Amino acid sequence: QVQLVESGGGLVQAGGSLRLSCAASGRSFSSYAMAWFRQAPGKEREFVAAINWSGGDTYYPDSVKGRFTISRDNAKNTVYLQMISLKPEDTAVYYCAADRDQTTIITLGFGSWGQGTQVTVSS
Repeated sequence: QVQLVESGGGLVQAGGSLRLSCAASGRSFSSYAMAWFRQAPGKEREFVAAINWSGGDTYYPDSVKGRFTISRDNAKNTVYLQMISLKPEDTAVYYCAADRDQTTIITLGFGSWGQGTQVTVSS
């Protein structure tokens, strides 16, 4: 089982940028598919980005494509989410997720979750 801790959230003005980090503990981080999700108040959790074990494959929904970039550093057991051109509708708690099953980058059925970090975008 991998433990996940997100950081880097905060308050930013519309048009600004933030980089979220997710530090993973436990063995074999490089074998995990990783992803970011978000949940705004009163809304369902939404998929934001996913990356396979090597970083060679990434996936994004249309709502963030071109603005968000997921990456990973397997030597540091960390996955990142670089967010640019932020909009007020990006305001949410952002969660990091992990799973050994690489198909989860398509199915989105991730098994391990962090506690989340708040991102607030002001207009």
